[in-house]
Amino acid sequence: MRWSEIDQQTCSVARALSEIGDRWTLLLIRDAFLRARRFDDFVERSGAARNVVANRLEKLVASGILERRAYQTRPERHEYRLTEKGRDLYPVIMTLVAWGDRWHDDGAGPPVRHQHRGCGKRMHAVVACSECREALDPRETRVTVRKER
Repeated sequence: MRWSEIDQQTCSVARALSEIGDRWTLLLIRDAFLRARRFDDFVERSGAARNVVANRLEKLVASGILERRAYQTRPERHEYRLTEKGRDLYPVIMTLVAWGDRWHDDGAGPPVRHQHRGCGKRMHAVVACSECREALDPRETRVTVRKER
């Protein structure tokens, strides 16, 4: 199977990766959560080449993760905002942050600290059962695969 056909698998991970599964795309989504809005912000923060950023932003808009909004008419300029679909990626990004902080901090601690506005405390992502709120452990999870139609 080719990478371009991965969205045809009966697998939610494969389908999600078909939209967000490359490093530059994930970094642009990260930057959108860090309040990047304008093209030059994305170029500067991501470190990607301008053509790469332009290509990935176009794909994120086409897939409905970002939307383009005009903020100036002469000359016409746009900014990029997360849509509801894009904001739903926040737990994914925060889980990657927590994993990176644990396994790739080089002994210096997290490079970015997150604080919950509601309680004012520093926080990190926790993946928990939607029913009992117990932290998920893959050894304690049973999976049932839907049969093909």
